[in-house]
Amino acid sequence: MKSMLDILELLKQYGIYIYTKDRIGDLYLMEDEIKELYKSNVLDIKDFQMALLILRQEEQRLKAGK
Repeated sequence: MKSMLDILELLKQYGIYIYTKDRIGDLYLMEDEIKELYKSNVLDIKDFQMALLILRQEEQRLKAGK
């Protein structure tokens, strides 16, 4: 997992589509879904941690742009 696109594709594999027109809100929803996938033993710890890192980096990037 290397990018936001990878996270979106991962979520899509499980029928999870997130789009609310609020980009930061979308990131929070994605984080919740990633956590649920990890709790359900769908993701291993490495993918879980990388996904959270990417989501948080994207959040910082968006907040810095405002």
